[in-house]
Amino acid sequence: MRQLILDLLPESSPTLDNFVAGGNAETVALFTQWLAGTRTDTSFCLWGEAGSGCSHLLQASGFAYVDAALDPALKSATTADQLAVDHVEDLDETGQIALFNHFNRLKMASGMLLTAAAQPPAHLKLREDLRTRLGSGLICRLQPLSDAEKAEALATQAKERALKLTPEIIHYLMRHAPRDMRTLSAIVVALDQYTLEQKRAVTLPLLRELLQSPQD
Repeated sequence: MRQLILDLLPESSPTLDNFVAGGNAETVALFTQWLAGTRTDTSFCLWGEAGSGCSHLLQASGFAYVDAALDPALKSATTADQLAVDHVEDLDETGQIALFNHFNRLKMASGMLLTAAAQPPAHLKLREDLRTRLGSGLICRLQPLSDAEKAEALATQAKERALKLTPEIIHYLMRHAPRDMRTLSAIVVALDQYTLEQKRAVTLPLLRELLQSPQD
């Protein structure tokens, strides 16, 4: 993919508004209620395969965010009353003890702990006491978007930009670009800007230029 996509786009922060729920509407509704404080549960664990949107929602929460894949010991975790820990399956022994202590601290303080993992807490290779703590709260699975849902979301985003994407173009994009929704959405933004830069309508040749894909 062209470096142009990265050059053209400012970093777009994940928000609840730009999260494409697809078949996860009920989970997102429950998550929103919990964020609003209408639920008394200390913890909320989101789980799902890569690309399902767990990291997006954790960063959209506004909580102090720590990615255990980058910080397995949770050294950067703060004593905030609202803490989000991503990829908890990657925690080392020190990080697991730290998360256990954070859970207890937040429970005592009526705080909130948001976590994400590839599997539900009961299936994670973590300390038993930590698995029990994480399993005591709300647990929801995020289902990845189907191809049809992704295509519909792309068409909607393009329409909001007055950008005409034919089914053929959307199909090509789905076949030749990374499949996660955030990247696909970024490409729509880049495509919009690229058409203005080139003063050309959206066509397959123009999309190929942007993606630097070989001609089919």
